[in-house]
Amino acid sequence: MVGRGSGVLLHPTSLPGGAIGSLGAEAYRFVDWLAEAGQAVWQILPLVAVDEGGSPYNGLSALAGNPLLIDVEAPAGAASTERVDFGVAARWKGEALAAAYRSLREGREPALAEELARYRELQAEWVEDYALFRVLRRAHDGAPWTRWARELRDRRPESLRRASRDYADEVERRVFQQMLFDRQWSALRRYANERGIRIVGDLPIFVAHDSADVWANRDLFLLDERGEPIEVAGVPPDYFSETGQRWGNPLYRWDEMRSRGYPWWVRRFRRTLEWVDVVRVDHFRGFESYWAIPAASETAVEGEWRKGPGAEFFRALERRLGGLPLVAEDLGLITPAVEALRDELDLPGMRVLQFAFDGDPGNPHLPRNYPANCVGYTGTHDNDTLAGWWEKASERERDAVRRLVGGDDGRPIEWEMMELLFRSDAALVVVPAQDVLGLGSGARMNTPGTVAGNWSWRLRPGELDDRLGRRLGDLARRTGRWAGGATTANGERDR
Repeated sequence: MVGRGSGVLLHPTSLPGGAIGSLGAEAYRFVDWLAEAGQAVWQILPLVAVDEGGSPYNGLSALAGNPLLIDVEAPAGAASTERVDFGVAARWKGEALAAAYRSLREGREPALAEELARYRELQAEWVEDYALFRVLRRAHDGAPWTRWARELRDRRPESLRRASRDYADEVERRVFQQMLFDRQWSALRRYANERGIRIVGDLPIFVAHDSADVWANRDLFLLDERGEPIEVAGVPPDYFSETGQRWGNPLYRWDEMRSRGYPWWVRRFRRTLEWVDVVRVDHFRGFESYWAIPAASETAVEGEWRKGPGAEFFRALERRLGGLPLVAEDLGLITPAVEALRDELDLPGMRVLQFAFDGDPGNPHLPRNYPANCVGYTGTHDNDTLAGWWEKASERERDAVRRLVGGDDGRPIEWEMMELLFRSDAALVVVPAQDVLGLGSGARMNTPGTVAGNWSWRLRPGELDDRLGRRLGDLARRTGRWAGGATTANGERDR
């Protein structure tokens, strides 16, 4: 992971400019801001290509980058949008990327054409399937692959060859977009690394049913003869939901994956590590046990626990990929068996400050209870902002916070709580950009169980200014987390 340090959570879609954030100038400005603020980490959500809803946890491929993030010139007269507008972004980017591809096809970019040929060869094990999936999905008016013509749904070889010929230009254009994404992201990541910033990315345990991953690898998932899920993922009923959560992702045929040596997972981790320095494994507990729900069930009530692949899975990956820089997302219903798996693998877990104030002195989310081998957060992308949480907090929760921060010294409560987090023993602490800015619930990134309005929050130009950078840097210095040079445990600079 990293030594004692801190970082900021901000997905690139939330950067300013155009209809959606991009990998252009604003991304480089953010890296500079992090470095000047003494931060060690930029944490992001999955970088994958998204569907019309924009959720990075419902990607059209677990291996393809989001082409909406590619930095292109906006059309003349186009205004930036206050929130991410995925539809407008798709139109703008689609037109600009199509023009760039036409230039290549017309022979005006010979060096780029050679680069594309090398890229297709290097990424052949996934990019051709992904590109054809996107083209066929569009040809079927956005319908999921289970509703395509049967011969394409079932991937009959002659039908795939014919489709690849018929749509050759469109397939190549999709590959071209992936090449541009990888080129731009690699340059941005290199720039960040050179300035001491490591990228923490995200790998969800499950993938979307309507994705190139499932369409191209049906035998690895629990599907019926039409390709529909037999059972789906979710979590059981708990204190927060009487019916649990039915996520709908198809489940894996773990025995089949194991018998092959997990090549699909090796490819997925290798691809993710081409993008990021550290991987947060979302829903880590599913590798120990996962909740299997009959696909016909409308809720998660009728599910049952099934054993996951356990430590053997991670050992198999390490044999192929070497040591894996992972963080285990161990939130929710965590059992001793899940904790034992995490500890056997020596992975840092997660702690979330917003979960700390239930009155239990042994609450693992209380900063005084953090082990060194963990990553502490004020909140994740699924939480309210700190200011929003405080507004809704009970008087008991507010009293618990006040006791810990030592009363009211006039500072905004989010900075008081951030200081609690930064002074903990956690090796790394991360705060969403919204908390640095002190924004309320309207800036929330995602509200689980809802659809409308998620994933669309974004920064205004210049909002993360030098004043906030200095304030965050001062907090990092005072708590021994400054990444710009060695500090003592109490935050004083070593001499």
